[in-house]
Amino acid sequence: MDARTDRLSLTFGALADPTRRAIIARLAKGQASVSELASPFDISLPAVSKHLKALERAGLVERGRDAQYRPARLNARPLKEASAWVERYRELWEGRFDRLDAAIERRRAQREQQDDRD
Repeated sequence: MDARTDRLSLTFGALADPTRRAIIARLAKGQASVSELASPFDISLPAVSKHLKALERAGLVERGRDAQYRPARLNARPLKEASAWVERYRELWEGRFDRLDAAIERRRAQREQQDDRD
């Protein structure tokens, strides 16, 4: 595995959790404190902090420092890398589905011709 694959693994691993995805969605609107991030969830502040640490390890979240206030902010670069990786495979599958559609259409046309002859 190369470093890029490792980053993708960390990104996808971090995004596998619905709470972390919700945190990412909130941070897409702007930076927030742990307590602001915790407010919509029925989990403790330490649990939110653990989620933030996982997001930080993946490079998706950066933490600032302003006295006691440590706002979290989104770093979208890993999301862009993950999106590019998924996009390559989307193009591959769309091409395969297009070929499958064409094969099905050919088969349908052959059946219609056969039915017309019968």
